[in-house]
Amino acid sequence: MLKFLPILLAILYALAMYRFSVWRTGRELDARSTELADPTLARLTDRMAEALDLARIRVHIYEVEPVNGLAAPDGRIFITRGFYDRYRQGQVTAEEMASVIAHELGHVALGHSRRRMIDFSGQNALRTALMMVLGRFLPGIGILLANALTSLLAARLSRSDEYEADAYASALLTKAGIGTEPQKSLFHKLDRLTEGRGGAVPAWLLSHPRTDERVAAIEALERKWQIG
Repeated sequence: MLKFLPILLAILYALAMYRFSVWRTGRELDARSTELADPTLARLTDRMAEALDLARIRVHIYEVEPVNGLAAPDGRIFITRGFYDRYRQGQVTAEEMASVIAHELGHVALGHSRRRMIDFSGQNALRTALMMVLGRFLPGIGILLANALTSLLAARLSRSDEYEADAYASALLTKAGIGTEPQKSLFHKLDRLTEGRGGAVPAWLLSHPRTDERVAAIEALERKWQIG
């Protein structure tokens, strides 16, 4: 019975972490966000809403500086203040911002935003269990090995989600008459804005796929749709 104790503790830890993460995320977003009111972006989101047969798509501004888009576990879509400022300064077009919103809608529609919260707590639980087990058999390196294994798992799950959300966004943008060009051009801009995020780090260790791989995946979809 005692040999199963680390697994039981890991499960209980995962449940506690999940509930705490959902509560903390919701509280943070409520305190630091307001609904976006931008007429130009609203026209584009209205086109996407029509394509999805929705009354409207609500987008919120999250008051933090990093350039990012977010999909909350409750289904809300957020654009960071830093990202919106780039748009207001003319560094990002309205259509490119629409592609970010479409991407985050993909995370919500495909269940990524809620699953990621579960993955986060589950990965922490797995890390804890592995540290307990491996620490017994591999003193000194067991903890390092547990951290490495769970980090690789998290990166793989995240990259898979990004590809799926990209594909959803491509389909939505095409159906809404916006097209995929803004989506592809934004990837290249983001790469420059973040100074080539990832550098020489292997792609399989990154939480997001490389820009050229994401663009290639979208272009493969476009060829498939043309043939179909």
